[in-house]
Amino acid sequence: MSEFQSMQTEAERIFESAADALSDDIVGRLGSTMGDGLMLLDQVSRSNLDKAIPLIDHLVETGDLERAANLVRVLGAAGDAMSDDIVGRLGEMASSLMIIADRISRNENINKLLDLLERDYMIDMLTSMCEAAASAKASHDTPSAGGIMGLLKTMKDPEVQQALQFMSKFSAGFKNS
Repeated sequence: MSEFQSMQTEAERIFESAADALSDDIVGRLGSTMGDGLMLLDQVSRSNLDKAIPLIDHLVETGDLERAANLVRVLGAAGDAMSDDIVGRLGEMASSLMIIADRISRNENINKLLDLLERDYMIDMLTSMCEAAASAKASHDTPSAGGIMGLLKTMKDPEVQQALQFMSKFSAGFKNS
């Protein structure tokens, strides 16, 4: 029993020491801290933070929260790096682009050209012209000997005749307009 009595005596001393250590100031601070904690708990329950916690947990598990934080840091660094000179140049560039866009949108010929370029036959013709130019560039024929015989040989070629007809009709179209 003496062991039990010594433990009881020791416990009584601990409680007495704790009671002596609790001054009015400490009790006031403990009460204030408890009150602040309860207010925070009340705000958490009212703001439905309990619904956001699983989402935040998922973001942490997938690493998306860290990526989002890194993105915010990059944006912050970009904002810090923006000097007044850079902002001024960006503003001038945006203004110039808006002026160009306005001029293009008011120009009826640009709109007509865009309408024309959307037609299938025009797309086919431009594609054929590009292919012909690439073919002509790729072929490295030896130059013809020239003369009347070379001219006659060239004039007999059906592709040359078709090309000349096309150019004739094409130039006639310009003459009429």
